[in-house]
Amino acid sequence: MPFKLVLSDPETGTAIQYELDDAKTNALVGKQVGEIVEGDLVGLPGYKLKITGGSDTSGFPIRPDVHGSGKRKVLIRGRPGLRPTRRGIARRRTVRGRELTADLSQINVRIEEKGSTPLEELVMKAA
Repeated sequence: MPFKLVLSDPETGTAIQYELDDAKTNALVGKQVGEIVEGDLVGLPGYKLKITGGSDTSGFPIRPDVHGSGKRKVLIRGRPGLRPTRRGIARRRTVRGRELTADLSQINVRIEEKGSTPLEELVMKAA
């Protein structure tokens, strides 16, 4: 199943979402949250992207502090996975581990280094 890639640009504060094809999706499988990947893998030559999170097909978020790739019930105190209403709240919630698998539906990435071609041109070609 292809991923939706949400590409955030911290300089402009914008986010662009587009769907990856199967070959580009398979290139990301096995990577972990926090890794910096080359943009060539997803059709953005010259860019460096940091994987910041995502969610699976059921809507469970990826937690960077949970090892592996499967779903687990863990005690968490904050985001992602829990929005506490007051200080000190902790809940046991189902979340997904930090390794990217084919069960995911959305991957969030942040631009770490820009390439020579503007992002909007590359995304229009990829879509």
